[in-house]
Amino acid sequence: MLKQVLMIAAENDAIPGAKVGGVADVVRDAPLALAKNNINVDVIIPDHNNYHQAFDSTLIAELNVPFRGQLTPVSLYKVTPFKVTSKEPAAKVNQYVIWHHSFASTNGSGVYQHDQDNRPFASDANKFALFSVAVCEFLRHKKITQPDVIHLHDWHAAMVSVLLSFDNSYQTLNAIKRVYTVHNIALQGTRPLNQDDSSLEAWFPHLAYQGHLICDPNYLHCFNPMRAGINLADKVHVVSPTYSLEVQQTSNNALGFYGGEGLENDLQSAAKAGKLVGILNGCEYPSNTESAAATLTDFIKQAQSCLLQWAAQHTHLQSSHFIATERIKQWQSQNSSKNIGPLVTSVGRLTEQKARLLVETNQGQSSRVVEKLLISLSKHQGRMILIGTGDQYIEQALTQAMAKHDNFLFLNGFDSALSEKLYPLGNLFLMPSSFEPCGISQMLAMRAGQPCLVNQVGGLKDTVINNETGFCFYGDTIEKQKQHLCQSFNQALTMFTDKPKQFNAIAELAKQCRFDWQKSIERYISNLYN
Repeated sequence: MLKQVLMIAAENDAIPGAKVGGVADVVRDAPLALAKNNINVDVIIPDHNNYHQAFDSTLIAELNVPFRGQLTPVSLYKVTPFKVTSKEPAAKVNQYVIWHHSFASTNGSGVYQHDQDNRPFASDANKFALFSVAVCEFLRHKKITQPDVIHLHDWHAAMVSVLLSFDNSYQTLNAIKRVYTVHNIALQGTRPLNQDDSSLEAWFPHLAYQGHLICDPNYLHCFNPMRAGINLADKVHVVSPTYSLEVQQTSNNALGFYGGEGLENDLQSAAKAGKLVGILNGCEYPSNTESAAATLTDFIKQAQSCLLQWAAQHTHLQSSHFIATERIKQWQSQNSSKNIGPLVTSVGRLTEQKARLLVETNQGQSSRVVEKLLISLSKHQGRMILIGTGDQYIEQALTQAMAKHDNFLFLNGFDSALSEKLYPLGNLFLMPSSFEPCGISQMLAMRAGQPCLVNQVGGLKDTVINNETGFCFYGDTIEKQKQHLCQSFNQALTMFTDKPKQFNAIAELAKQCRFDWQKSIERYISNLYN
């Protein structure tokens, strides 16, 4: 009978400061949902920023673990970043961090480092390799409760599976069932097998591994943690049903299709063996959903405060922060009757995955898609607010669009509280991701009663129904995607302006949608764990 699960990940939003992407939301919420089903869960991440000092913590154990051919000291802490009573589901969830002096970055950059292009993932791979062997050692020495299932998240935790499979020191742990979740297959953590200080054989010089299971399919001299996680797990989980089909197909980025990213053959084999399962992530639905930000004015004031904080992080004033400040002043001085149309909103990381379509140029033209959308929006006396940070090229493109269009406010940073205030304020949430394993932003917008305009891919296809709970577009080429995005955007704006009852009905149906964790956890238990 299933009683104990160990979750291993890079991120965990149950610990303030340990979140970058959606995996942190899952690692925060899924254990609580499991606890409501009387399953105990231990969650363990690296101590990226000395969380054991920032929050109440208890030192559980200190060990010297084998790494790079020598013994390296690490510490295991149980942290309590919030108050827990025995009556709460959280009482069945233990939050752990593993500390080593190299985990806490000296520049305060947080969870991940950003290495040069010629050595991608090098620093992070060093961290997660040491973290993984530390997890195995704490398990072997019974400093962590022996689990019925070990649940590994993304490439950062995949090394645990490699060690359990190939290192004789952990033979007693190899029988524990392993579940591997792919949150984003575009990030695979690939590193050389050897001849580099950030390589598999540098970390574990005596490991007798099976290369055909863990080597990168395109670079046979490299170790691919994502592939290892897929091939060495008992079950492979992807975070929506549609995405489980997409990752079995070959990517064609030129046409705008993102599939298995080189691992489609492994995932096809997993599917044939009955190992591959697509389960949609859940969303929390608090009983009190009233927004703290009653008006756009309140949001703008908070945005001003965030802009000052973001600007202070740089020696020189960033053009995006300067133009955003000027745009806010402009909006504040305008006659309130000037902009009475729809407010379009968007929140997300500015990566190729999320924002490629927005910064693509229209065929034969120099203007970008986002500018075409802004021109259409101005005809409806509407405005757009976008919050995000990421690739410099995308940031610069959006900054240039903001400079040209006075109905656009681009807030080039991220603040969780600010984003939460934006969801209930908008009339249409824009999420034109080129691929989306699951997506949480569309669920948060729908929860707040804001219908979404999405690309029909991955979890977006599984959560938004066109002209019923939102608006969808699709295209089998980049050109068709851009064309259909603009068409759907115009249709949504026209409905908002000319058919408000129909638009409001869609907004209400979106608000009534429920993607609750209980349904997902029932499938975790039946399809992944048992």
